[in-house]
Amino acid sequence: MSQTAAIRFALIGCGSIAKTQIRALLDLNPEDAELVMVCDIVEERALALAKEFNLQIARFDVICADPNIDAVTLCTPSGTHAELAARALESGKHVIIEKPMDVSQAACQRLLEVANQTDRRLSVISQHRFDPASQLVRETLDAGKLGNILFAEARIPWFRSQEYYDSEDWRGTLAVDGGGCLMNQGIHTVDLMLWFAGPVKRLRAVMATAAHERIEVEDMITVTIEFESGAMGSLVASTAFYPGFPISMGIYGANGSAIIEGDELHSLAIKGEETINGSGANTHAAQVASGGTKSASAAIDAGQRDNWQWGDAHNAQFKDFIQSIRTGTTPLVDGASGYNSVHFIKSCYESAHTGDWVVLASNDSNHKVQLEVAGLR
Repeated sequence: MSQTAAIRFALIGCGSIAKTQIRALLDLNPEDAELVMVCDIVEERALALAKEFNLQIARFDVICADPNIDAVTLCTPSGTHAELAARALESGKHVIIEKPMDVSQAACQRLLEVANQTDRRLSVISQHRFDPASQLVRETLDAGKLGNILFAEARIPWFRSQEYYDSEDWRGTLAVDGGGCLMNQGIHTVDLMLWFAGPVKRLRAVMATAAHERIEVEDMITVTIEFESGAMGSLVASTAFYPGFPISMGIYGANGSAIIEGDELHSLAIKGEETINGSGANTHAAQVASGGTKSASAAIDAGQRDNWQWGDAHNAQFKDFIQSIRTGTTPLVDGASGYNSVHFIKSCYESAHTGDWVVLASNDSNHKVQLEVAGLR
């Protein structure tokens, strides 16, 4: 494959998130990416998307065998991710997976091994790292402007109706959904929290199924966190808080604090500098992201942030993924990052079941971690 040739993609799984990914790929420069095929076990769904976006349809095994397909993006139910991703990697494709990486730690670990053996790029969709607000907070942290981090707070006060869980037979199941408000809805915020505050030393969680029927998973959870840095933290997530409210993330340091609400920068306060709030904070975040931080240089284009909207962050992550393929470098959200989010969440579930603290121990420099609790991987 030429270093300048467009990366040819196939999309696997034509459910609810598929159109967001399709539009993000189609909005890329045609010299960078070309979406060629879609695939789904429900042929009617694949046919509908193929017709709407003028794409081909093919079976998954045909896509894997096609030498003209460079990469696949997986939008299938969560519990199928690792198996399908491994097959694609082994066939020579680069793979980007809609969150979560999978629903079990063992499956994620096996996938990481396959990725290492095949030397293909592997990434997990965590698009909110590419939001201008997230980029500014990460840059501020890298510059040490907040000082030692004292506390991280994450809140996901969302709502999902009973009809949502009844709409697909895999929703709300442990085997395929892997969990509820934390694994499905909250994992993006978990990823941001870990990206901002670093590895977790131990945690303690309480959860419940409070407002929904016919589901095997939680719709409410609270977590108390101790980070390896010595910082403390808390997380609250739910799909029971009618009518639903914006996610928020707060990072509080000895010299300053940053608060994100609804994916926008609500406030950035640093000792000795002017505090920015509201629209001023959002404008400043846009300016920083447009300028191109180290982590976003391949993904954020100047002049586009004033109209930032849903789908733009997916577009930015695909740009970063394509850049990693062309340069042979690690994408901003790599397989280890995807694993760490699943590990954190599974540790929360274990703590909620046992009623005790769970210790998360790093076993290498990539923070690939293993929860030594039988049967809950």
